[in-house]
Amino acid sequence: MAALIAAGLIVMGSAGCSINLGSLSGSGEKDDAAQGASGSIASLTETIRSNPNDAQAYNARGLLLAQGGKSEEALADLNKAIGLDPNYGHAYANRATVYRHTKKLDQALADYNRAIALDANYAPAFLGRGMIYKARNQQSEAVEDLTKAISLRPDNAEAYYNRGLLYQSQKQHQFAIDDFSTAIGLTQNQAEPYIARGLSYMAINDFKAAAGDLDDAVSVEPQNLQAWTTRAYAYEKLGDKEKAAGSYARALNLNKDHEAAKQGFARVGGRMGQTYQTF
Repeated sequence: MAALIAAGLIVMGSAGCSINLGSLSGSGEKDDAAQGASGSIASLTETIRSNPNDAQAYNARGLLLAQGGKSEEALADLNKAIGLDPNYGHAYANRATVYRHTKKLDQALADYNRAIALDANYAPAFLGRGMIYKARNQQSEAVEDLTKAISLRPDNAEAYYNRGLLYQSQKQHQFAIDDFSTAIGLTQNQAEPYIARGLSYMAINDFKAAAGDLDDAVSVEPQNLQAWTTRAYAYEKLGDKEKAAGSYARALNLNKDHEAAKQGFARVGGRMGQTYQTF
């Protein structure tokens, strides 16, 4: 049973490294960079056609292309923006983010460093660099950069969430809970911060609070396998076998081969084909 919690912490730790641009609202990683953008690739293309030396238009179009998963095209535009304006810090930060999401971490780190050198108050660059340090398990550097990102942009949900994951991995669960709580306050429509806070509550044996968070997690994302499995474990620890069995059953409906859910379902006396109350 303790292994279930440990596994959950590992999953959450790795998930924090792979959050996509803007996946938590209020992330701050994309909003400043697109200032001046007219909002569509077509309109930006027309702007570039009219003014081929407009570095801001190339930067904005590159950002939109990156958000659409077109990494090579995005890099071409961001390279052009930097070529036109070698001191364009936001373009370096955007290119760094493309490199980070395509696992070119050395190039990403160099660009984030350049962006910070050009603009020491640009929160998305600190967030991005902190994520690289986190991926490389340079935890003190990661916490420092994420803290800086938060100080510059206190509405940065992604920075709070990822700093919380770092505190959680260090077993500093109260600090983690505080950060996850702030992230939840900034974005209520994502399951991950609820799951993460629930895991930290379980680590300090507050299973009632954990169950409440996991209720919210499955309400927000009913197809989230980890949310249902972890919720089941919380209710199992609270002695509520009905909700535990129902939650394990929901997890098995999503993945019938999920081993933790199979073991938990058997542990609470669950029977296939039986209907359980989950709420």
